[in-house]
Amino acid sequence: MTNTNTDNKTEERKNRFTGQSIMLTKQEAAKHDAIFMGELAATLEDKELGYGGSKLWDKVRADINWFRKHNAEAYMVLLD
Repeated sequence: MTNTNTDNKTEERKNRFTGQSIMLTKQEAAKHDAIFMGELAATLEDKELGYGGSKLWDKVRADINWFRKHNAEAYMVLLD
């Protein structure tokens, strides 16, 4: 039997400040990584446009809100 359960938590991510870790699904891990890649891109763009000028912050906030809605525990460990 093939396991097609997409809820398998196989991806570990750590809080960059506390070191606390949590296991995520592949979808959650991709969303988590997108938050930090977006944060980096928005920060770099802000250097040209001025603080808060990047429209990329909207995507970062949307991804953070996705975590609040879909995995509050991971949000509290990784992003709060």
